[in-house]
Amino acid sequence: MSTAPLWTPTAARAEGSNLRAFQRAVESTTGRRFASYTELWRWSVDEREAFWRAAWDFCELRGEPGPAPWLVDDRMPGARFFPEAKLNYAENLLRRDDATPALVFRGEDGARAELSWAELRRQVASLAAELRAMGVRPGDRVAAILPNCPEAIVAMLAATSLGAIWSSCSPDFGVRGVLDRFGQIEPKVLFASDGYHYGGKRHELCARVAEIRAALPSVERVVLLRFLGAGTVPGADTFEEMVATRATPLDFERFPFAQPLFILFSSGTTGAPKCIVHGAGAVLAKIAVEQRLHTDLRRGDRLFYFTTCGWMMWNWLATGLAAEATLVLFDGSPFHPDERVLFDLADAERVTVFGTSAKFLDAVRKSGLEPRRTHDLGSVQTILSTGSVLAPESFDFVYEGIKRDVLLSSISGGTDIAGCFVAGSPTLAVYRGEAQCRALGMAVEVFDDAGRALAPGEKGELVCTRAFPSMPVGFWNDPDGARYRASYFERFPGIWHHGDWVELSERGGMTLYGRSDAVLNPGGVRIGTAEIYRPVEQLDEIVEALAIGQDWQHDVRVVLFVRLRPGLALDAALEAKIRAAIRAHASPRHVPARIVAVDDIPRTKSGKIVELAVRDVVHGRPVKNRETLANPEALAQFENPPELAS
Repeated sequence: MSTAPLWTPTAARAEGSNLRAFQRAVESTTGRRFASYTELWRWSVDEREAFWRAAWDFCELRGEPGPAPWLVDDRMPGARFFPEAKLNYAENLLRRDDATPALVFRGEDGARAELSWAELRRQVASLAAELRAMGVRPGDRVAAILPNCPEAIVAMLAATSLGAIWSSCSPDFGVRGVLDRFGQIEPKVLFASDGYHYGGKRHELCARVAEIRAALPSVERVVLLRFLGAGTVPGADTFEEMVATRATPLDFERFPFAQPLFILFSSGTTGAPKCIVHGAGAVLAKIAVEQRLHTDLRRGDRLFYFTTCGWMMWNWLATGLAAEATLVLFDGSPFHPDERVLFDLADAERVTVFGTSAKFLDAVRKSGLEPRRTHDLGSVQTILSTGSVLAPESFDFVYEGIKRDVLLSSISGGTDIAGCFVAGSPTLAVYRGEAQCRALGMAVEVFDDAGRALAPGEKGELVCTRAFPSMPVGFWNDPDGARYRASYFERFPGIWHHGDWVELSERGGMTLYGRSDAVLNPGGVRIGTAEIYRPVEQLDEIVEALAIGQDWQHDVRVVLFVRLRPGLALDAALEAKIRAAIRAHASPRHVPARIVAVDDIPRTKSGKIVELAVRDVVHGRPVKNRETLANPEALAQFENPPELAS
C-alpha cells in the first residue's frame, strides 16, 4: 500500500472547504474539538441524531425538521429519522429564480441548450399543473423513458413537486427491460422520447413506446418528447405543448420525511429487478451531505456526471440543484467521435466537478489520450469516479495524464442507499488505489464471515452497523418487508450487509476489491476479482478482463476471460505473460487455471461487468433479465467454450 500521497489539498483549500466550515459549526455548538476527519466521522456515527440535525441546518434544507427526537426506533431495519419533518424535494431544488443557467445540455449530435433558473421554474410549474389536471396525486407513479436532457429534469421535478413517485429508464432499454420494471410499479403517466442519439446513429423509439404503452394498462396518459422530431405515438400528449401553457403559480405541498420519492431498480441479472423505494427527505439529506461536504459543491459550481436516466447517478446529479449548482447534462456516447468528447465538454462548459466511471477512465488511459496535454481543464477542481473499482493505475493516470492539481474522489455506495458508503474529502490527501474516507453518518466497518469486525489491513465484507436515513423505505410490492430484510439483513441480523469485498487502511481510507458474491474461492482462499484485473489490464495487449470461479473436480478453479486489442491472438507467449503479471503483482493463488479470449465482455447499461451472469452461463444456468445488459449478445461466447471442458 502506498505511503506517499498522490495529491494533498493546500491549506487554503482545506480550510476554505464546506467540510471544514461544517466542522467549525459543530465544534461551536457542541463544545467538541475534532483533531482529524476520523474524529469528526466517529462523532457523526456515534451521535447520528445530532449529526443529521446539524447537516439539515448547514445544507439549508427547506422544510420543517420537526421537534426532537430526530431519530426514533434506532434499529435496522425500522429506524425513523425526522419523524415529524415536512418538506418537498422539488422545492429544495428550485430555490433560485433568476436568469443564470440552471441546466446546460449538450448532445452527441452537437446540440446545445440552456435553461435558466427562472425558465426551469416556469416549465416545472406548467407541467405540474398539467399533471395535476391529469389526476396525478401524491403516491402515484410517474415513469419515464428519456435521454439525459433538461426535459427529464423538468418532468421529474414537476412530478415530485406533487408528491408523486418518479422512476426512469434510459431510452436504450428494450421493451422487456422496461416492462420488467414499470410493469411492477404500475405508473399512471409515462413520459417517453421519440428517440435518441448514440454512437453517431439516430435511434427512433415511437414504435417501441407504443408497444410498451399497450402492455401497461395502468398508464392513463403518455407524454411524448420530440427529441428527434421523428414520428408520433397515437393518443400521446406532447411535452412541448404541456410546458408552453401560461404562467402558473408553483406551490409546494410539504410531505413527511419518508414520503416515497424515487423508485430505483437493481440491475436484475440474477432475478427480477428489485423496485427500491427511497424517501424524499432521506435522498435529499444524504446527497446534500455527499455533495456539499464531501464534494465541496457550492452555489455557481458546474456539476457534470456522465450518466443516463437509468442509473442512480442521474438522481444524484439532479439533486445538485439543491446546492444551487448548474447541472451540465450530456446525452450520447462518451467515445463518439473519439475519447476527447467529455474533456471537450469540460473545457467548453467550464465544469468544476467532473463525474464519470472507473471504466471510462481506464478506457481513456488505454486509448493513449492524455487530456493534460490536449485540454486546459483549468476549471476542474474535482474528479469523481464510481460504478466499479478504480484501479491504482487509473489513480496514477488521473494525476499523470489528466490533471495534477485535482481532488480525485473514488466513491462507492449504490442504488440500494441512493448514495455512498465511502466518499471523498477536500481536507484529506489522495492515496493510490484508495477511497479517501468513510462517509459522514455512515457506520461502515469490515466484517469477517462470522460477523466479527476486522482490523485495518484485513479484507472482508463491507457492512454498516448503525441505521442511516437513506435506507430504503422498502421494496415495491413487498408488504411484509420479507424481500427487503433478506436482501440486506439476512447475513448479519440487524447489520446492513452491502456485498462489497473491501479493506480498511490505518489512515481510514478504503480499498475495494469488487462484489463479494463474485469473490473467487480456489482452495478455500478468497480472492477479490479486482486483484486479478489490476495487473492484467495493465498489459498493452489486454483491453478488458473478467474472472469467475468455475466449479471443477470438487473445488473451484479461476478462469480468466480477456478481450484483446484488435488484430491480436491469445497464444502461449501471451498466456505466459498474463500469468507472470498476476503472479508478480498478486500471488500464485490468483493465477488462473484457464485463460480464454473473447470478443466482448457483457456489462450492464451503467458499465459494470456482470461476473455472476457469466458464471451462470459457464455452468449452464439461465441468465434472467438479459434486457438489463448493454450487450446481451456477448453472453453467447461463454456457452460451452472448449477451453473449459478439461
